[in-house]
Amino acid sequence: MEQLQNISLDQELIIQKARKRVIESIGKNMDLYGITQSIGHLYGMLFFQNKPMTLDDMREAMEMSKTSMSTGVRTLVDLKMVNKVWEKGSRKDLYEVEMDWFQTFSDYFSLKWRKALEINLSSLNKSKKELNQLNQQYPDDAALQVILQTDLDKIDEAIRYYQWLDRLIDSFETGDIFNLIPKDSPQDQTN
Repeated sequence: MEQLQNISLDQELIIQKARKRVIESIGKNMDLYGITQSIGHLYGMLFFQNKPMTLDDMREAMEMSKTSMSTGVRTLVDLKMVNKVWEKGSRKDLYEVEMDWFQTFSDYFSLKWRKALEINLSSLNKSKKELNQLNQQYPDDAALQVILQTDLDKIDEAIRYYQWLDRLIDSFETGDIFNLIPKDSPQDQTN
């Protein structure tokens, strides 16, 4: 952790305790993002830094192996939770937290939801096509027609859901979601 200067030891201990509490909380809740607790702690530690850090700086602060640190940082960069930054005079890669948590949430869930949506829509459309072909091959089989229509209705409802989810993801990617649900509510602005 960053050394605090120009404050008393008692003040520093209170600040460190408060930071540790937040870091622990972030670590415990990062499973929402599919991230291990140790990577969550790394993110929390980076959150309280006032300057970018190298992998060596992070490894020393976290007392983690270089491999674990590199994997953790790569995961956070891939999820757009941490940014690689350039600093004049530094030959090592530097990293800092993306401080816009609204953007981090939007990027993460858009990435994950979009992938799931594409996989599921592809499966649904392929299945719908196969069932429609079977329907055309046996138009006079009443029992088969009932089964096919029931399945096609279910598939159509699922496709309808994924089309809605696609629009929701678009609203996160464009930022339009914040027109519907502003980052600050009127109550927040009065406090």
